[in-house]
Amino acid sequence: MVESAPAGGAGHFGEVWDGLTAFADMIVREGEKRGLVGPRELDRLWTRHIFNSAAVLDYIPRAGSVIDVGSGAGFPGLVVAICRPECTVTLVDSMERRCIWLSDAIEELGLSNAEVINARSESLPATVRADVVTARAVARLKKLLGWTMPLVGAGGSLIALKGVSVDEEIDEAVGELKRYRAAFADVHVVQQFGSEERTHVLEVRKRA
Repeated sequence: MVESAPAGGAGHFGEVWDGLTAFADMIVREGEKRGLVGPRELDRLWTRHIFNSAAVLDYIPRAGSVIDVGSGAGFPGLVVAICRPECTVTLVDSMERRCIWLSDAIEELGLSNAEVINARSESLPATVRADVVTARAVARLKKLLGWTMPLVGAGGSLIALKGVSVDEEIDEAVGELKRYRAAFADVHVVQQFGSEERTHVLEVRKRA
């Protein structure tokens, strides 16, 4: 059974709500067929994926550049592109079929602020930088830092959606945090819209 969009979404998200519902419709229509989500994931499409992705929004500027690493089906990258129309969002994924999906979604949703790169993040040119790099369910922090922090501009941030073991991941990654010039690593516990679930958003700020 597909999870319906919770009541009150339009009031909470404002003018971007139509874009989120159109994205959700695309996932329902094509996500399982394209191997992007399993059938059971549709039961919690909004709470587990869309609203979970939206938890990063408070830590992303209204305007600026964003790179989403390991975009997959578009979480959180496409959600960010929809909700932050004044940001430029680059979606990075190493699998061609996922990149085809992301490109199709950008076209169907009319997102002029988003582009797709079919590559591994660690193979991107040194000139590729952003104010914010996002990631969801990509890797534990110790490994993730090496894939993302080189893409973060001076004074920028890595914003990663993490599970309840995030503090343990930070402890494991102390050496890498120093290596990649992290000014701090903070965990924000965000109450998701439309549910009682709380999301852990990890913010790693790079020194200016």
